[in-house]
Formats: sequence, structure tokens, C-alpha cells
Amino acid sequence: MSHDENNESRRRFLKLAAGTTAAAVVAGGLPRFARAADLPHVTAADPTAKALDYTENAAASKNPKHKPGDDCTNCQFYSGGPTGYGPCQLFPGKSVNAKGWCVSHTPKKA
Repeated sequence: MSHDENNESRRRFLKLAAGTTAAAVVAGGLPRFARAADLPHVTAADPTAKALDYTENAAASKNPKHKPGDDCTNCQFYSGGPTGYGPCQLFPGKSVNAKGWCVSHTPKKA
């Protein structure tokens, strides 16, 4: 086997490895997004929601601890998008409204 044949084999292997890695990343990432969208929403009847004084509309919160501008989108426990619903570490297996709020709101660190 010549030196050129070894280089060609190595290039083919590296291309195949890179393609396989990229495909695995894409395939592994897609189900995660689908699962987040399928999470049940937190309701007012939820015991954790009651304990944390969770509200779906931060602007309507009557809690004295609520500060204007605080909502789930700028809380460190929320990992969803800026609109709609997303997962929150305080409500495992459920999603909260991006514009919601609770007493455990902790601003994200810059």
C-alpha cells in the first residue's frame, strides 16, 4: 500500500466520522425539543404552584416580593424560550408560562 492510498483511506475515515458525529448530534437534539413542548403545563391546583405562589401572568402578581420586569424568562431556573411555555427546574416534568412568576424567582447571572 502506498503513502497516497493511506492518506486517501484516512480522509475517507475522517469524513465518515465527522458525518456520523454531526448526525448523532442532530438526532440526539431533536427529541429533547419535542419532549419540552409535550410537558404538561403547571396549573393553579398544583401543590408546588400554590406553595411558590406561581402565577401565569407576572404583571398580575399581587405578591409584594414581585418586582416589575421579573418573569420566568429572566429566572435562572427557567430554560425555555422567550414566549410560550418551557421547562422550569422548580416544577420537574412540567412547563411554566414564559411570562409567569413565582416567589423563588432568581435573576439569571449575566
